[in-house]
Amino acid sequence: MQELFDQIDKARLPRHIAVIMDGNGRWAKQHGQPRVFGHTHGVRAVRIITEAAAELNIEYLTLYTFSTENWQRPKLEVAALMSLLVDTMEREIDDLHKNNIRLQTIGDLTAMPNRTRNALLRGIERTAGNTGTKLILALNYSGRWEITRAVQQIAQASADGLLKPRDITDDVVAHHLSTAGIPDPELLIRTSGEHRLSNFLLWQLAYAEFCFLPIFWPDFRREHLYQAILDFQNRERRYGKTGEQLNS
Repeated sequence: MQELFDQIDKARLPRHIAVIMDGNGRWAKQHGQPRVFGHTHGVRAVRIITEAAAELNIEYLTLYTFSTENWQRPKLEVAALMSLLVDTMEREIDDLHKNNIRLQTIGDLTAMPNRTRNALLRGIERTAGNTGTKLILALNYSGRWEITRAVQQIAQASADGLLKPRDITDDVVAHHLSTAGIPDPELLIRTSGEHRLSNFLLWQLAYAEFCFLPIFWPDFRREHLYQAILDFQNRERRYGKTGEQLNS
């Protein structure tokens, strides 16, 4: 693992890494346990990737924690997830603060249970002054919800005479997204072997490099992050240009 760490070019790190933490339920099934067992063990992987990102001085780490579609899961599982979020906040917030990590969220927190929302808000307030890695939890979030909300806000501004249609640019749209002021992710990591975005950061991931890992989230370790970053650093990022243009 140290060998992988040493191979990473610390001057060419992605500023923002996004993660789809997939496979908790299937991991639990492999172990003959209920799905909640997998979510509980997935917390360890969250701690591992957060600490590793902070040590590498990754500026932003966004974790797809709970989507708007996840409300459709069995009520007992949803209730357990909400309770797990509270317990995790209470256990981990001191370590986040000690490691200079700042907690943030994207998504609609108003629909979260009061106890869960309050625990998150306490964590956000406690770490608000920290200057290290920004840990962003995507909660009650989906890309389509976010884009729809942005379109509604832009349409209202246009109806109010504050914005002309011809003045609507990429920057205007980005300003109305949940991630306004946050650089787009350069690297997306998804575990469990699935190869899809699942309604995550649909606008922001337009030029991200994708890394799909064949492991379930509870099995994620530091070496998986290091290998994903090394793979990222070995790719040519052209943004629509040719390789010859970049080399010149």
